[in-house]
Amino acid sequence: MNSPVVGSVSECFIKPLGPAQDSIGICNLTPWDIAMLSMHYIQKGLLFRKPATLVDRQDFIENLLKKLKHSLSLTLFHFYPLAGHLVTNKGPSSCTIFVDGNNKDGARFIYATLDLTIFDILSPVDVPPIVHSFFDHHKAVNHDGHTMPLLSIKVTELLDGVFIGCSMNHAIGDGTSYWNFFNTWSEIFLAQAQGHEYGVSISRHPIHNRWFPDGCGPLINLPFKHHDEFISRFEAPKMRERIFHFSAESIAKLKARANSDSKTTKISSFQSLSAHVWRCITRARHLPHDEITSCKLAINNRARMEPPLPYEYFGNLIGVVSAGTTAGELLENDLGWAAWKVHLAVANQNDRVVRDAVKEWLQRPVVYQLGVHFDSCSVTMSSSPRFDMYGNEFGMGRAVAVLSGYANKFDGSVTSYPGSEGGGSIDLELSLSPKAMTLLESDEEFMQAVSVSNSLHYQLC
Repeated sequence: MNSPVVGSVSECFIKPLGPAQDSIGICNLTPWDIAMLSMHYIQKGLLFRKPATLVDRQDFIENLLKKLKHSLSLTLFHFYPLAGHLVTNKGPSSCTIFVDGNNKDGARFIYATLDLTIFDILSPVDVPPIVHSFFDHHKAVNHDGHTMPLLSIKVTELLDGVFIGCSMNHAIGDGTSYWNFFNTWSEIFLAQAQGHEYGVSISRHPIHNRWFPDGCGPLINLPFKHHDEFISRFEAPKMRERIFHFSAESIAKLKARANSDSKTTKISSFQSLSAHVWRCITRARHLPHDEITSCKLAINNRARMEPPLPYEYFGNLIGVVSAGTTAGELLENDLGWAAWKVHLAVANQNDRVVRDAVKEWLQRPVVYQLGVHFDSCSVTMSSSPRFDMYGNEFGMGRAVAVLSGYANKFDGSVTSYPGSEGGGSIDLELSLSPKAMTLLESDEEFMQAVSVSNSLHYQLC
């Protein structure tokens, strides 16, 4: 019997729609943006249940697609760089890369179908590999935005649900930018459903005036003659992907334990959870006593700048901080010891550190490579449970799950989401080698903190 496959039904391009605007010219890329060119697109999406009172399935899906397309066109008016494409101007020994906002190609919009149910997707222990097919731009790197759309929406209709998957070029924006776009799209969709059109008032207007340090930009010359010098294609090793649920109560216990161990009150909930995951994964990996391991966290630099940059800043403003030690020392000490190291790594990320890092980058530009900058002895925490993921509704009520694609996953990557029941609960999607994942599942300390997922119970009811 053949396994079900996602079948593409239709495809089109959606262009910005709104009041006439002058030519926007180009959107320049900052050092933070350029550093992402060899990473994958951001791939996140929401799984919805079809209305229980659905009578005419064909009429429902046709109306949904029509409304999604129209509201997307209105949203792109505000997020216009996503409708453009990347351009490289080459010199004899250098190049500049920017977003061409003129002659906008638009965002790709795909409608597909899959003969599976929500239960088929959410009930397995591991995330089913077919979830990767819920997203366009599979394995594409951000540099591919020269020839591929910077934004692609894929709507996959299941037998009893709908998945809305979004692939956004990571050189154009970070997770904060991504979810601001998604939240705005949902906001416009709902306003449109209430009869509003061009007069839709959105809560968070994106700010496209990109930040450059004094004396830098707006065009940055890169010391490369050809993109092969800074672009690589990463193939993830064989891994298992599994989502673990942590209730607010469980996280509160970890936080209390970490602060008690360290005799402080400064360690946050997420720092405590990150340290817990770091220690348990390191134990499951059976690393040599003297092997260097680290816990890396992707953090938002907007509020760390002086003066701070607003939440609505559209672009990349993320930094990666790291707490490191040997595997032996990490496991010989308690949770509080590890959590304090994580806390210091985050607390020390201030305006001076951020600006010094940009200055250093300008002297020696670096484009991150998945196979080089992230090692299999460490843990990397990405995304954020603070993002408003479950607040997005597209006429189908609250989403039942957040899922991600193949993009930017490697052995030791941890993607964080808010738990669907809210209240401070967190879901972590772990990608690990099959052996390490099996050992982690039998790790008593780790599994004691994992909650029987109330959110999964809700999803499958």
